[in-house]
Amino acid sequence: MKELFVLNKYFIKYKWHFLFGIVFVALSNYFRVLQPQMIREALDLVMENIALYRQLDGFDLQQELFSILGNTLLVFGGLVLVLALIMGVFMYFMRQTIIVMSRLIEYDMRKELFNHYERLDLAFYKKNNTGDLMSRITEDVNKVRMYLGPAVLYFINLLTLFIFVIYSMLQVSVELSMYVLAPLPFLSLSIYYVSSLINKKSTIIQQQLATLNSTSQEVYSGIRVVKSYVQEKPMSRFFAGQSQNYMDKSMGLAKVNALFFPLMMLLVGVSTILTVYVGGLQVVKGTITPGNIAEFVIYVNMLTWPVTAIGWIASIIQQAAASQKRINEFLKTKPAIISPTVEAKPIKGNVTFDKVTFVYPDTGIKALENVSFTLKSGEKMAIIGRTGSGKTTMADLLLRMYDVSEGQILIDGEDIRQKNLHNLRQKIGYVPQDVFLFSNTISKNIAFGKKTVEQAEIEQFAKYSAVYEDIKGLSQGFDTLVGERGITLSGGQKQRVSIARALIKKPEIIVLDDCLSAVDTNTEAQILGYFNESLQDKTTIIITHRIYAHLRFDKIIVLDEGKIVEAGTHESLLTNKGYYFDLYEKQRMEEVEK
Repeated sequence: MKELFVLNKYFIKYKWHFLFGIVFVALSNYFRVLQPQMIREALDLVMENIALYRQLDGFDLQQELFSILGNTLLVFGGLVLVLALIMGVFMYFMRQTIIVMSRLIEYDMRKELFNHYERLDLAFYKKNNTGDLMSRITEDVNKVRMYLGPAVLYFINLLTLFIFVIYSMLQVSVELSMYVLAPLPFLSLSIYYVSSLINKKSTIIQQQLATLNSTSQEVYSGIRVVKSYVQEKPMSRFFAGQSQNYMDKSMGLAKVNALFFPLMMLLVGVSTILTVYVGGLQVVKGTITPGNIAEFVIYVNMLTWPVTAIGWIASIIQQAAASQKRINEFLKTKPAIISPTVEAKPIKGNVTFDKVTFVYPDTGIKALENVSFTLKSGEKMAIIGRTGSGKTTMADLLLRMYDVSEGQILIDGEDIRQKNLHNLRQKIGYVPQDVFLFSNTISKNIAFGKKTVEQAEIEQFAKYSAVYEDIKGLSQGFDTLVGERGITLSGGQKQRVSIARALIKKPEIIVLDDCLSAVDTNTEAQILGYFNESLQDKTTIIITHRIYAHLRFDKIIVLDEGKIVEAGTHESLLTNKGYYFDLYEKQRMEEVEK
């Protein structure tokens, strides 16, 4: 239960739902317990008058007595129905409080977990797969809700019903009550043993379910690769194997759960036999009436579901504890990147890397080593280097997706770790190398980073990124749904929509990470032309494998194995005849051949 203690804050938040739920459960059970007492009174009335009825055989009074008894029994029957109706009303209200409370808490939990996911840094997402994240926010939260709603409801129902029933039993006969309740200690021991088994199996099952979700998500996301390599059958066999593993574990849990119900029914049956036998002996002695036996039998059967539900409640609690433990693991994970509590300040766009060294925390790979440069507001810089040289890492550090291991990054002379994180990222327009579009319209994707934007502005920035004509050629224009991850658009179209999304924010600093790799030469010239004309006052960093002759750079740096090996202007780097010169000559020869 210690894993579930974190949920107490929700019980406090929805205390009135919880308290009124307890009251309604208690009232419902109070009127339920009155019903056997009415039946006892009716049965005793009949038993007391049987002898008198037989003595009046042949007299007119016999029929009159029969009529009186019939009317009296009808009254008792009516009272039982009224009590059942009142009980039903309170049962309705108890569900409208406790079950509704569980749904409200479920909503709060999912919102809390989702918001926590958004606060976590990139290192967390590299260590945890998407399927596991989805499993915890869906399957695990649902398991916990079952504890917060049905399990809590039935536990309160069990507790209050036991109090009322046992009190009513003791009022009739202490001895008979002891015999009837004798099997309960055995019930407690069996529950303790089986619950420990359920807890272990539930944890393993939830982990396997997360693995299934991860496999499914990867196959769906990479369906193009699966189909192009004709790997449908092997992937199906792999998934079937994992599903079989999940089924085997689930069947093991089902077998354990199956022990509860026969055991409960056996113990309830023993209690019924003891009631009839011991109660019969006491009727002969005259200590109780035949109506009391009927009353006790109804009490025992009344306890059948609550007693049986003990196992079910225990199973739910154990599964919820296993799920909450998985949820707590993520909720206890603290984001490595935390925004300081400072006011947002205007950003001019002066960027300085001062002896920056960075080692990825999850792999230990050193991506950058002693990188230094200064870029004034409005200047343009190109970062060129081979794959794996650390170019994208520089963009991630500038956006503070990670914090530097050594050195510092300054914007307008202030360490970015001292700046308001939301404002910092809002003032930087970033087009990542791995373009991502949401399953929404093209208009919504372009306007993603801006709160309020007019359609005319969306279309204007689509023109700046040279994608306007492509969008207009689609069946629904800017209202076209791009599909998951933008699958309905070509690579070049996705890149240009992503550029429009970054530019429409009107940021002070623009970072483009190899975002023109999938566009043709004419489109590239059109986009770079806009950069030259309209982004003169914006600090621009372009990460690329290519050399853009159409764009004038104030500074160019060449990275190799995380270090700056060349730096200067286009002309000075050509004079050095190093990596930049070789890349320029190779690119020039390719253009000549075309």
